[in-house]
Amino acid sequence: MNARQLRHWVIALLFAFSSAGAGGFAFAQTRSAPPDDTVSLKDIPESFENKAPEADFIKRVEMVPMRDGVKLYTVIFIPKGARNTPIILTRTPYDAAGRSSRSVSPSMLETLPLGDEEIVEQGYIRVYQDVRGKYGSEGDYVLTWPLRGPLNPTSNDHSTDAWDTIDWLVKNVPESNGRVGMIGSSYEGFTAIMALFDPHPALRAVVPESPLVDAWMGDDWFHYGAFRNIMLGYIQMQTAQRGHGAVTPSYIYDKYEEMLRAGSTGDYLRAHGLDKLPWIKRLLAHPAYDGFWQGQALDKLLAARPSTVPTLWEQGLWDQEDMWGANQSWRALTAAGHGANNWLVLGPWSHSQINGKGYSLGPLSWEGDTAKQYRRDMVMPFFNQFLRDGPPANLARVTVYNTGKNEWEHFDDWPVACQSGCATPMTPLYLKADYALSFDRPTEAKASDKYVSDPAKPVPFLPRPVLDPFFGYGSTGEGYKPWSKWLVEDQRFVDSRPDVLVYETPVLDKEVHVQGIPIADILAATTGTDGDFVVKLIDVYPAQYPSNPSMGGYQLSISQDIFRGRYRKSFEHPSAIPANVAQRYRFELPNVNHVFKPGHRIMVHIQSSQFPLYDRNPQTFVPNIFNAKPGDYRPATISILRSREQSSAVWLPVVKP
Repeated sequence: MNARQLRHWVIALLFAFSSAGAGGFAFAQTRSAPPDDTVSLKDIPESFENKAPEADFIKRVEMVPMRDGVKLYTVIFIPKGARNTPIILTRTPYDAAGRSSRSVSPSMLETLPLGDEEIVEQGYIRVYQDVRGKYGSEGDYVLTWPLRGPLNPTSNDHSTDAWDTIDWLVKNVPESNGRVGMIGSSYEGFTAIMALFDPHPALRAVVPESPLVDAWMGDDWFHYGAFRNIMLGYIQMQTAQRGHGAVTPSYIYDKYEEMLRAGSTGDYLRAHGLDKLPWIKRLLAHPAYDGFWQGQALDKLLAARPSTVPTLWEQGLWDQEDMWGANQSWRALTAAGHGANNWLVLGPWSHSQINGKGYSLGPLSWEGDTAKQYRRDMVMPFFNQFLRDGPPANLARVTVYNTGKNEWEHFDDWPVACQSGCATPMTPLYLKADYALSFDRPTEAKASDKYVSDPAKPVPFLPRPVLDPFFGYGSTGEGYKPWSKWLVEDQRFVDSRPDVLVYETPVLDKEVHVQGIPIADILAATTGTDGDFVVKLIDVYPAQYPSNPSMGGYQLSISQDIFRGRYRKSFEHPSAIPANVAQRYRFELPNVNHVFKPGHRIMVHIQSSQFPLYDRNPQTFVPNIFNAKPGDYRPATISILRSREQSSAVWLPVVKP
């Protein structure tokens, strides 16, 4: 490079630096401009949605008007391409939006609850609706809303709301064939039953499962007059607010200890402010089976006002919440001559387990998923027959799982063995000396066994600590495990208590098949003036059980219930028990279809409390046990009579081989 060239190169270089200045080199100006969408340097747009796969269903949310102008939140799922398709409706207080959103998925099968799988697979339109006053629905909520009449002076009830909803659906869902079925468990079973009073012409089939029917005789709130304390948290959860609510807070971990410290149920309610809730006020005013409860007994009301709508009733044999409803409704309708359009299924389940999996219950295992078998082989053929003109479902009038043989059995009537009116008579299993049980009548001229029932030390219904059942309650039909399985709890946790009498047979050398409704027939005297009687029928496994060692000696409750002594003469008009005078306490136990196998024993427990599931009886007669005072709670000596002339027994529906 000569001097001239070098001078030109230096000048060019200086010119480049001076042109760039603070902005950089001049050659940077020759780059392409950035895209317009990056100039703002803002990485969060005003809106964004993922591109999702195309859903196989259409979801509609509607506010369906009722005849009084109130609108009810209704979620409708329609399979893509549906035409001339039936509708299956559930009316719920448990959040229709939540019940119909198991997962975020383009699949209707994955979106709806597990219990809807068979409904979805067969292409039905599925509808969930919030009852009035709950979640997205307008209006006022009533926990157990009575039918229009003396207890409900308005022009609306669940019957009219169901009618108006069905009428709207068949007129506004063009994909439907104009036919509607209803299904639901527990409270949803209650709303399904209510639709049977003055049913809409389009309502062609109803499946009430574990329904609330008579809340005093044997469903949620009472059993034969004994109040179910453990349900109080549910009442707050349902009635203290419109949407999802919390159960009553427990300040003591063990519910047994908490409620024992509280005193009476009334004291507990007042301490937590629950006495301000309107439903609790009504509860406290009606401890007996008066017109308030009788006017809401749906089994009796249905028998008086029967429907022609085909109805399939379902009940779990170990239903810990609503043991009365379905079977008593079926019995009442059949006895009243309306059995032709009513069917009954009794399965090996806890409350609402049919919405989940039914392979087992507690330590018991079944032949396959019995809940799915029920939905697939009974419910869907039933719906297909009446909603689609499908082939006959060919259901037996009664289908009952045999919990000893592990198989379904089919009957033309139920119970097969009963006290009167059926071919197989009941067989008494007598309490005998030395805490024995025998089918032979006692021979002693005078005999009894005694125990002291102390309200300060009530018998627990579960091994302690007892937790509130509504904490951690699941949605798969299993729920809080100790609560949902307490009826199959090993009863050895109480059999050594001095206030529990335990009677048992020798080891059986042949099977005893019980099929029907056992009856507790207890003759007893008490030093108190009131008292409760709990009777449990138990299958005792062999001490050594090689096929399942953990079941060795297991005491499996087959059937049990409680009876409040003040109601021995009248459920409506309680009366004091005459102290030290023998009285008869006779009451039905829940359904059984069970085989006590050779090598097992039959056992009976008798006790006077199951706390805190049921409120404590003070054992002193007071007008209203809810308001019993501390001084009213007194120990009493209970004498169970078992002589030739004054015998106590459990009458069993034994089926002869």
